[in-house]
Amino acid sequence: MEVIKNAKMKNHSNMKIGGEAKELIFIEKKEELLEVLEEAKDFFIIGNGTNTLIKDGKIDKTFITLKRLNAIKLLENNRVYVEAGLDFSKFIEFMEKNNLSGLENLAGIPGSVGGLVYMNGGAYGTEIFDYIEEIEIIDNNNNLRKIKKENIKYSYRATEIKEKKWIIISVIFKLEKGFNKEKVKELINKRENNHPLDLPNLGSTFKNPEGYYSAKLIIEAGIQGHKIGGARISKKHPNFIVNEENAKYSDVIKLIEYVKNNVKSKTGIELEEEIIIIK
Repeated sequence: MEVIKNAKMKNHSNMKIGGEAKELIFIEKKEELLEVLEEAKDFFIIGNGTNTLIKDGKIDKTFITLKRLNAIKLLENNRVYVEAGLDFSKFIEFMEKNNLSGLENLAGIPGSVGGLVYMNGGAYGTEIFDYIEEIEIIDNNNNLRKIKKENIKYSYRATEIKEKKWIIISVIFKLEKGFNKEKVKELINKRENNHPLDLPNLGSTFKNPEGYYSAKLIIEAGIQGHKIGGARISKKHPNFIVNEENAKYSDVIKLIEYVKNNVKSKTGIELEEEIIIIK
């Protein structure tokens, strides 16, 4: 375990925004996490920081990262054990190496395995929960538990884990044979061409309302490219907010509200954030 006091959180956010936290703890074994949780009062589990907007200034909070909890191993019958901190791109590489298939549609999504499972991340008709068998979590009473997928409530970009603020330790996936290398290559190229990956961002800012696409609603509201401070609605993909010129937390918050208000007044549809906001 490594503890960094007065950690500059902008260095741990893909948006490159964030103030100074009381401490940042790197966990290397799940037993260490149980020890930390016994003492920690106000804490937040941060993955790769790819979808987390962190406020500026002093933050009286303990941030805990599981980045170093990143083991992966092949089990019998095309099952794979993955620890929560593993970068999802490494999981895709492991699938290719072992000729396993199922989650190719998610290739190119940034973030950790635990982060994607936490919010039931997905793309192109596939959700990560489609291929989960079992999840190991720490619940609100600091009990380490293994739960079968059928005993966990989940839906579009939502899970019981997120709702109850459980902590994901590891996941067992049940995959199929036949890795689709061409599909992965195609989707990664598509993301690179269509998403503003050259600028700090948090991925999709808003969830897609049922029957609609947030990006299309933002275009229809006529606000694509709008800028507040150093933050801009991406001209490349309108559901991304990018940090163009040393944006502040307040710039992004104002821009989020601007988008929601304009889409609501033009279309009557209320957008909901997909990103996590630490106030």
